[in-house]
Amino acid sequence: MKSLRGRLLLLAGVWLSAALLAAFLLISHLLNQFVTDRFDAETFAVADALVGSLGIDSEEEVSLSTLPADPRFGLPFSGWYWQVNSGGRIVARSASLLDGRLTGSTGSYVGGSGTGADGAPLRVLRREITIPDAEEPIAITVTAPQSEIEQSLREIRAPLAFSLIVLGVGLAAASLVQVTAGLRSLDRLGDDLRNVREGKEDRIPLPDVAELQPLTHEINAALDQNATHLSRSRHHLGNLAHSLKTPLAALANELPSDHNGQTLIARMDRLIGWHLRRARQAGPKQMGRRCELRPVIDDILLVLRWPLQDKNMTARIVCPEGATFSGERQDLEEIIGNLAENAVKWGRRQIGITVSFPGDRLVLCIEDDGPGMAQTDVPKAMIRGSRLDEFGLSGSGLGLSIVADLAALHGGELRLERSSMGGLAAIVDLPA
Repeated sequence: MKSLRGRLLLLAGVWLSAALLAAFLLISHLLNQFVTDRFDAETFAVADALVGSLGIDSEEEVSLSTLPADPRFGLPFSGWYWQVNSGGRIVARSASLLDGRLTGSTGSYVGGSGTGADGAPLRVLRREITIPDAEEPIAITVTAPQSEIEQSLREIRAPLAFSLIVLGVGLAAASLVQVTAGLRSLDRLGDDLRNVREGKEDRIPLPDVAELQPLTHEINAALDQNATHLSRSRHHLGNLAHSLKTPLAALANELPSDHNGQTLIARMDRLIGWHLRRARQAGPKQMGRRCELRPVIDDILLVLRWPLQDKNMTARIVCPEGATFSGERQDLEEIIGNLAENAVKWGRRQIGITVSFPGDRLVLCIEDDGPGMAQTDVPKAMIRGSRLDEFGLSGSGLGLSIVADLAALHGGELRLERSSMGGLAAIVDLPA
């Protein structure tokens, strides 16, 4: 079982069942001993009464001055029997025996077993005593029906079992409440961590449970370390970009515009830009960042306002108010900027930017009314550095590849489809 809650409840259930079963067996044993002792006490009392009434009559024979008054000894085959023997002869016996007799082992004992005249099991008490003037030992036997002992035990065990079942249900409910309450702090910690991942919070608040505080400290420390590494990586990348691009720019200025080296410099500049972007994307991803979509879209269109005006194009925007992107603004700018730039480049009269949230997904669609793209060309267009217009409009051939990598980095994908406007629809599908 992979659920911690399930494991705790299963373990509690096993131990609770074992404890209740052990309690039932122990209490049943004690009750059996108690009930049996009570019946033995009754037979002892009858035996003592018989001993007290023993005497020697005028004919020097053993006799009883009084008989037990318990009516159970007068019911035939009741299982309640007594018998007095002397010298192998029955001196007296209870009316319940009728013409029968009690037989069994000699000597004195308590808790012996026997059977009555009707074959019913009996619990037997036998005492051998001597009295003055008696020539031989006198044996007194008193029995109680085993069925009555078992019936008494059944009557006690039934409410005992019911009580333990009720107790078990109550303890099971208490265990469920206890486990649920105990794990609620873990649920809250998961919710807090989700809030950080979704950008609602920057850090996890310290829980009131002492056992979870060290874990929270470690998670917050990991978040701080992640932010530090990301900031440091970006500074290094910026320095590297400056140190590489500045010499290339100087070299490009030194060479004539028609020099063959200009092509090589342009290619090197394009590759450096690609690898720097790729390195930034592959670096540590900072959690807990969110940004609104509409301001980024407006900023991108502001940058593209001149190309739009030059081609007399319009931009149609559909974006819910307050819509957010789960990630950093810089990544969102890369995605929208590359796709919007392509749409302006290939569109004729209009581009469209649509943001929607089907289910738990964020779908960003940037489309144009240009010539579009054949489905057979889609795989080639996604290859880094590849261009379908080698001799056409300017470009590095890296935009779609960068967008695809960023979408994958955020758990989504980039799809290229036919737009309802007639051109290409670049669809970025991300977790919301």
